[in-house]
Amino acid sequence: MISIKELTKTFDGVTALDRLDMTVPTASVYGLVGTNGAGKTTIIKHLAGVLRQDSGAIDFDGQPVWENEALKQRIAIIPDELYFPMTYSLRNMRELYRGMYPAWNDERFHEMTATFKLDEARRIRTFSKGMKKQAAFCLVMSAMPDYLLLDEPIDGLDPIVRKQVWKYIVDDVAAREMSVLVSSHNLKEMEGICDRIGIIQSGKMRLEREMESLRGDLHKVQVSFGKNPPAADPYQALNVLHKESRGTVDLLLIGDPADKIREVIGQSNPVIFDMLPLTLEEVFIHELGGDDDAINELLF
Repeated sequence: MISIKELTKTFDGVTALDRLDMTVPTASVYGLVGTNGAGKTTIIKHLAGVLRQDSGAIDFDGQPVWENEALKQRIAIIPDELYFPMTYSLRNMRELYRGMYPAWNDERFHEMTATFKLDEARRIRTFSKGMKKQAAFCLVMSAMPDYLLLDEPIDGLDPIVRKQVWKYIVDDVAAREMSVLVSSHNLKEMEGICDRIGIIQSGKMRLEREMESLRGDLHKVQVSFGKNPPAADPYQALNVLHKESRGTVDLLLIGDPADKIREVIGQSNPVIFDMLPLTLEEVFIHELGGDDDAINELLF
């Protein structure tokens, strides 16, 4: 498990992370989302041991990461901006990684380069952007890390390669109990792969929840009572976060379990009643303070 407690970091008097708490369970995929400049990459650099916090604690199964060489041999990272030495081939990088990671798996490396059709003898600087990202995945997944940190990992990859990459990751989470932290703007893909989600804003954790719980507690609802609306407010027992009326139809954003919503609204005998869980993108817009126009647009 990766645990962050009260993490604070400032740069030139500007607070980048503000007493942030975060937990990445063992054998899970954690999705870290937030607007540009929210602090996602700064968190990843702390977890990689590149930056040292001003205060707070960062632990990997009880071990601090700062200047912990043995622990760093169990952590692999793919940053948003890749760097490879100018003259290095994929074969040269293999030798570099094999020397840094004791659990290096040569068989997997050759299998992955064959799957992605990458020439191990070719200089990486001649690769396309997508090929460079594939090369990075070949290296980090062959390092057999216990902890994998990914910053915009699928940027530049085509759909077929993305599916192959996620399969390697999910298989290792299941088979080796690897813990994965993914920072990405691709919320649709994150929704399909992540077990847990953290939404950050201005260096603070805005919301952290299991994906199933996130889906279950926020719903968009469409209700109409036709020409005979109830005398009393039919929604007063519910946590209505947003409401808009279009003629006789009410469009609502409700923060309650589905069973409670059905029970409360059903008592008033609506002629139309539709309910859907929100997507991760819709939750993201709502949690980060989307204005009324944005919320109206995301609802229906």
